Amino acid sequence: MLLQNQIKVWLLLLAALILGLWVFRGILLPFVVGMALAYLLDPVADQLERWKFSRFWATSVILTLALVIFTGAFFLIVPLVAQQAVGLAQRLPGYVNQLQELANQWAPEVYAFLGAERFAQVQNALADLLQNGLGIAGNIFGQIMQSSMTLLNAIGLLVVTPVVAFYMLLDWDGMVTAADKLLPRKHRDEIRGVLKDIDVAMAGVIRGQVSVVLLLSVFYATSLTLTGLSFGLAIGLVAGLLSFIPYVGFLVGFVLSVGVALVQFWPEWPMIVAVFVVFLVGQFLEGNILYPKLVGSSIGVHPVWLMFALFAFGLIFGFVGLLLAVPMAAVASVLIRFAVRKYQESPLYLEADGSSGGQSPKAK
Repeated sequence: MLLQNQIKVWLLLLAALILGLWVFRGILLPFVVGMALAYLLDPVADQLERWKFSRFWATSVILTLALVIFTGAFFLIVPLVAQQAVGLAQRLPGYVNQLQELANQWAPEVYAFLGAERFAQVQNALADLLQNGLGIAGNIFGQIMQSSMTLLNAIGLLVVTPVVAFYMLLDWDGMVTAADKLLPRKHRDEIRGVLKDIDVAMAGVIRGQVSVVLLLSVFYATSLTLTGLSFGLAIGLVAGLLSFIPYVGFLVGFVLSVGVALVQFWPEWPMIVAVFVVFLVGQFLEGNILYPKLVGSSIGVHPVWLMFALFAFGLIFGFVGLLLAVPMAAVASVLIRFAVRKYQESPLYLEADGSSGGQSPKAK
């Protein structure tokens, strides 16, 4: 098959995939979550098989333990978090008003330091930023909620997801073997290499990044609660769960927690500093320990493109898009690197400078 025909085939498959995701976006959530759970737990099932468990019993034991942990966490933590989240939402306008009163108290000193013109510029810029940011976030959140968080998806998550995860985990090795047999024989080794790179990237996304999100959620929620911050559990979980979006989880949690701390503890600076230190430590742990150890460079996606993918997929496909954005961005990164490598090995690139070895005429 000519290269041009291969490109056409792959582009048609990609278009069909995107169209299918868009058409069925309203019912995909339990299936996507179930497949992610199966991929996440497959190494555990393989280990149990090495311990002489059958695949059926390994799958049954793993998913039973997962369901017990999830159910316990749901009934113990979710009601408390929901209560705090509702309370925070109700009191947020009051917090904003109190912060404005504190800002008015500091305004004369800031005005004297900046001068009239710069003070007005900073004030207008902050007002525009807050208004536009809240508007964009509200629109995206509203569309996501309208498109995805329906009663059907809620039921699907509770009923369909465990069933999908069970059968996917049970048949995972067989599906991988069947897919491998369908690879074109001429390019089998090359395609296997690309698929191996994709598997490494997906492992970094699903296994590594999920671990980072969970650990940060526990750290922020526990630390903020210990400082005595009002709604610390809810704010910490929000900061941790949003940390899969570069800088967004940190910024949202930091702004909320410091804003609440200023209203709650002012003028007790040590408690406000303690809340500030929690997020400094969290950023240090994420950037220097958790992310390098658990994710590393396997994703290979620039943070700007990652944020773009999250917003774009979330806008088009709803909540399912948010779940698929990072894995798809990682897969796209692997395919782009492969395409660039093939281009650099092609006559088009090697003959561009008139040399056959790919080096410029000046190279010695």
